[in-house]
Amino acid sequence: MLWPSLPCDSTSAAKMPFFALPFANNSTSSIAPSSAGPSRVLDMGLKLSKQASSSSGRRIFSQTKVRYKDRKPSVYGRGAQERVLEEKEASQMSETDPTLKIFPGQAFPLGVSKVDNGINFAIFSQHATSVTLCLSLPQREANERLGGSLIELALDPHVNKTGDIWHICIEDLPCSNVLYGYRIDGPQNWHQGHRFDRSIILLDPYAKLVEGRRYFGDASLKLSKFLGTYDFDSLPFDWGDNYKLPNIPEKDLVIYEMNVRAFTADKSSGLDPKIRGSYLGVIEKIPHLLELGVNAVELLPVFEFDEFEFQRRPNPRDHMINTWGYSTINFFAPMSRYASGGGGPCNASREFKEMVKALHGAGIEVILDVVYNHTNEVDDQNPYTTSFRGIDNKVYYMLDPNNNGQLLNFSGCGNTLNCNHPVVMELILESLRHWVTEYHVDGFRFDLASVLCRGIDGTPLSAPPVIRAIAKDPILSRCKIIAEPWDCGGLYLVGKFPNWDRWAEWNGKYRDDLRRFIKGDSGMKGSFATHVAGSADLYRVNKRKPFHSINFVIAHDGFTLHDLVSYNFKHNDANGEGGNDGSNDNFSWNCGFEGETDDPSIKALRSRQMKNFHLALMLSQGTPMMLMGDEYGHTRYGNNNSYGHDTSINNFQWGFLDKQRNSQFRFFSEVIKFRKMHQVFRHENFLSKNDVTWHEDNWDNYESKFLAFTLHNSNGSDIYLAFNAHDYYVKVLIPPPPSKRRWFRVVDTNLSSPDDFVPEGLPGIGNSYNVAPFSSIVLEAKLM
Repeated sequence: MLWPSLPCDSTSAAKMPFFALPFANNSTSSIAPSSAGPSRVLDMGLKLSKQASSSSGRRIFSQTKVRYKDRKPSVYGRGAQERVLEEKEASQMSETDPTLKIFPGQAFPLGVSKVDNGINFAIFSQHATSVTLCLSLPQREANERLGGSLIELALDPHVNKTGDIWHICIEDLPCSNVLYGYRIDGPQNWHQGHRFDRSIILLDPYAKLVEGRRYFGDASLKLSKFLGTYDFDSLPFDWGDNYKLPNIPEKDLVIYEMNVRAFTADKSSGLDPKIRGSYLGVIEKIPHLLELGVNAVELLPVFEFDEFEFQRRPNPRDHMINTWGYSTINFFAPMSRYASGGGGPCNASREFKEMVKALHGAGIEVILDVVYNHTNEVDDQNPYTTSFRGIDNKVYYMLDPNNNGQLLNFSGCGNTLNCNHPVVMELILESLRHWVTEYHVDGFRFDLASVLCRGIDGTPLSAPPVIRAIAKDPILSRCKIIAEPWDCGGLYLVGKFPNWDRWAEWNGKYRDDLRRFIKGDSGMKGSFATHVAGSADLYRVNKRKPFHSINFVIAHDGFTLHDLVSYNFKHNDANGEGGNDGSNDNFSWNCGFEGETDDPSIKALRSRQMKNFHLALMLSQGTPMMLMGDEYGHTRYGNNNSYGHDTSINNFQWGFLDKQRNSQFRFFSEVIKFRKMHQVFRHENFLSKNDVTWHEDNWDNYESKFLAFTLHNSNGSDIYLAFNAHDYYVKVLIPPPPSKRRWFRVVDTNLSSPDDFVPEGLPGIGNSYNVAPFSSIVLEAKLM
């Protein structure tokens, strides 16, 4: 079936289906223009034949008479060659087939660019022996979409190659709606790491837009291919005269980790079906983010990915749909199926910018979760070749020289991107710069960032070039850069991640130790105190700050907050791997019953525990991050690895939010706002003895599970906090308040809403307080 015409911005485009790749695999259909030397100008004619081949209904090309003519040197240098593709047999050609004037082109920039003489294509491949550019041109009428013309242009290495970059310029191509890819051939030495296969048409790593199926989860097109496209016709996006970046200081961030699709995909969102699960859907729900109080969203991957990657062959996971997106196809293109109404890549690009603009207008920053540790192309046993593997596997991936050039796997996903190879490092940097300059994002969280700390053979590096380059890059200088400081090869770098005083880290030790203390494990009080004070044991090095610790209890992978207090064990049978996937080390406690229950005492205890976790998180020094849905108690029913479920397991349940609006949601929102109101929770530097008083003389008691301390404010508005993880009441002596002030109770997690959080505070606090089992209190010193 031929590739359809897909206009980027027309109304009809949104209704057009996306079909399988139109390009024939018959190598005889390619054109290999030859050159007699640098001074010759070549004019080659082609005819576009509608004659069907014996094996398919695809259009084929045949070479016709070649003639030469003189021409002035082009902008690409003296002696540049021009190849003019002229139609010779009018009776056999379509009215929409253009005359194409072809030049050698230029090596930079990589990808597609508009130049004076036309559209330039450039792609890197060090080891390729042949490169063929494949084009599918737009049709005049929508009803001709099944008859898209195929052009394949074989690049002459003597004319169309500079160093390791292959390039070509075409003068007469349309400035939008063209689909393109490459066939690339090279050595077949598998043991040396080569994986060339010219039967596959490959996606340009530098494609700024990617065309694939138009609708997320459209099973009728689950095997569709992905090709690059471009749009030089549309006007620049209008960011507005009054537009400005939020530029929120890192110490003031409150991060909300969320998935674009899952946020509004559910019917309960109340949105028009055309915008559910889209970038525009996020805009509609900005009021919720503002009411909650967060000021940054960390979006799960929004680079183009194939949600049907698990269904390309029979396997235990072939019922799954990848909804998290940690399987990148291209590092420059926004996920096209997050466009509204099946709008395609051009609309996805514009709507992503509209989302960023709207979030910025609301004072909310946008941080992207980026996956530069591996790609979608899996492994050598079950490869899914779409781009890098077929372009130059030996360059783009880490290989094991001691195992016949097999792929190294530090990502747990079959391959590992060769991040510190100069070519791959530049790809990563250019990708990041693109998202900052073109889309105005505010920062990045790097998935399995320890992979980026490995050399080309996988050896850990003390000063990884790519990590340093990101930290020092001037375009990225305003961005938040956050590492997930571990990988699946055991390189655990929490507190030790190479940072140049710029990189923040997901603090996995904070997560584990807070979970253990709040659920009542013995021996955790000292660690708990260290973490709520900013994890100085990890980050007080050189010029690092407390905000370089990204504090979290819950993230997308693992239990939700509700499930953390409802399940002792993971329940991942629905994932198809016999329960072998997902972490076994969850440090969870089900509060007395595994799973859902109607027992009011268990439900009350779980509610207290969720409030305790949230309170500790939001009132710790450092940068807090919470997970989408925890504000109402979202459950995945014990599944701690739900990446493959495009259902209510992952989707935000707006009806549940409504039920919790005056209870759990209210508490979560008030605590966030309390943090933002009080500087004592957001210190620029690590706490000194003048900043905090620990009401503790029992640090060495292994069984002690109670901690109380006061954070001092220079103006006298001190804050007293106490956390009781015992299963019994603790009567605690309250220290005297500062002069001319008295204590007001703001928080007691043992109480029901609205008494659990009283913003103005309740007076009448004496010299002691009876703190309930598994509960916390917060007192504020106010003027008398």
